[in-house]
Amino acid sequence: MRYILTGTPGSGKTCLLRHLELCGHAVVEEAATDVIALHQALGVAEPWRSPDFIDHIVTLQRRRQLASPTDGITFFDRSPICTLALSRYAGLAPSPSLLAELKRIEHLYSPTVFFVRNQGYVQPTAARRISFEDALTFERIHEDTYREAGFTLVEIPAAPLETRAAAIRSSI
Repeated sequence: MRYILTGTPGSGKTCLLRHLELCGHAVVEEAATDVIALHQALGVAEPWRSPDFIDHIVTLQRRRQLASPTDGITFFDRSPICTLALSRYAGLAPSPSLLAELKRIEHLYSPTVFFVRNQGYVQPTAARRISFEDALTFERIHEDTYREAGFTLVEIPAAPLETRAAAIRSSI
């Protein structure tokens, strides 16, 4: 079964992913952060301003998804539905590449998505330069996008890591 972890930037998804990995589950890393880090290393300070930014994310997401295990439980830190939410947040029309990927992944993931709620703040990083207020807007867009796509959201509220991980494990 393929489960998606999603939520606002800085909500703790990656820490949850690490914890689930240490519990023996297969995991797939988020693509957007890696796309940003690579382009910043290549000298592009704000890669999200590039017209092909979304397509770079889609390409990496597809590559990682295709390389992921097909048996057992796998947790994905975000998905192409998140990339659609990112497009909406940025005020961009979905690219043909993103639309094709959304069509390709229909019925690929579990209909249950773990929606990791914000922790009341956002810790800025080189890749995460979003205010808490903007993160809340982004969180709302993510939630709406997943609901529109027909997913059932399991709320993972702000709490200690062990409590959040236990909530996920008890729902699979």
